[in-house]
Amino acid sequence: MLFQGLGELISTSFSLSVPGPVIGMACLLVVLLLREKIDTNLATVAASFSQHLGLLFVPAAVGVVSFLPVLSTHGWAVALVLLLSVAITIVTTALVLRLLSPKITAAESDEGSGKAKPFKGR
Repeated sequence: MLFQGLGELISTSFSLSVPGPVIGMACLLVVLLLREKIDTNLATVAASFSQHLGLLFVPAAVGVVSFLPVLSTHGWAVALVLLLSVAITIVTTALVLRLLSPKITAAESDEGSGKAKPFKGR
């Protein structure tokens, strides 16, 4: 709750369009990364919380049901935006993976020879 309050304070003070709880979670992430160790109490709470993560989707489902008239009118646009965002996410992920993965030389891959590399195991 402390970080949510801090996020709300930052969001309101600087008139940001980012919600306070999102800023608070970012602040919490920074603090946890700087500590480099997770307390056992925090690990216990996080494990319990992650077991019930599905409950967080209930408010979203209620929001969808409350906007059914809008969705019935503009459902095709929402579906198109969802499909485009998934495609952009997949392409972006592939590009980042390609940029960050180690480069394979032609000698290592044997692409030009038509021979398959033998499996060496672990």
